[in-house]
Amino acid sequence: MIFDEFLIKSHITNIIDWPQAGVNFRDISPLFKNPKTSRMVTDAFAQRYIDQNITHIGALDARGFLLGSNLAYVLNLPLILIRKPGKLPGDVDRVDYSSEYAENILELQKGSVAKGDRVLLIDDLIATGGTQLAAAQLIQGQGAEVAEAATIIDLIELGGSQKLADAGIPVFNLCIL
Repeated sequence: MIFDEFLIKSHITNIIDWPQAGVNFRDISPLFKNPKTSRMVTDAFAQRYIDQNITHIGALDARGFLLGSNLAYVLNLPLILIRKPGKLPGDVDRVDYSSEYAENILELQKGSVAKGDRVLLIDDLIATGGTQLAAAQLIQGQGAEVAEAATIIDLIELGGSQKLADAGIPVFNLCIL
């Protein structure tokens, strides 16, 4: 299947003033309602990472789970979940961070990765980069390396990609909005 950026963009809706006033939420749900676009997104990521030295897929809560589980299956890699607080059993590492509209916390089960592991972080979009930087901090805190942060959408005007690059984390996205 050939990647069609216009088709992908046409399945991303903009919801104004959600979850709060002043925020334009990019909803990827329509991508997954359409089997063709869902497959196209998964295939595009799979083609990029099939021959890369990646040992784990790190999916960010919650929309990253959609992409991460598909990609982990296709690439036959372990999936680790980076979640909001109180969602993971057992001992967890946690980090506080700021996103574009709130203070948040992410958690990762202790022992999810180890030294020598190379994790692909995957989420729906990069905005200010806070979520991906927090996830990277959790991964690095367990001794692993972030191979790349990948998303469907880069909201370039919010500067998150640049913050990740400045932190030494490579970034890949399917489209810029």
